[in-house]
Amino acid sequence: MYLAIILLLMFVSPLGSVVAEAQWGTDANLVFMIGKWFVFWGVGLRLLVASLKQIVNPAFTAETIFGVTDHKAQPLVQEIGFGNLSIGMLGLLSFFEPQWIVPAAITGCLFFGLAGLKHLLEPGRNRSRTIAMVSDLWLFFVLAFYLSAAFFQNA
Repeated sequence: MYLAIILLLMFVSPLGSVVAEAQWGTDANLVFMIGKWFVFWGVGLRLLVASLKQIVNPAFTAETIFGVTDHKAQPLVQEIGFGNLSIGMLGLLSFFEPQWIVPAAITGCLFFGLAGLKHLLEPGRNRSRTIAMVSDLWLFFVLAFYLSAAFFQNA
């Protein structure tokens, strides 16, 4: 189920949204659409879903992703969930306020890049952590591409 949700929020939905919007013949260029949809789905909805899981059921993240079974870690996971909720809301709200796409992309790019690097450097990753690593690094590279292209388009 975890892999299916990640695939849906990080690959299928954003790419499908870019293709659908391009088919509608909007005036938006491809770079803008990539930023808009990967921020909305990848930063916004992915972190919103993760945050709700971390806040309501912190044991899942502690045990499944990090392999920590000590219940004392659960309040820390909930606080991580509050941070993810905040970043996720920025990503979601950027859909309604396009000027927020770049700030949400910067925040998401930093978050997913650092999280992906942390997972990459951890020895003995389990399946869930490997999925998190690949998806985090994927979104980092997509957002870094978007930010670079947007910067050079406006320069």
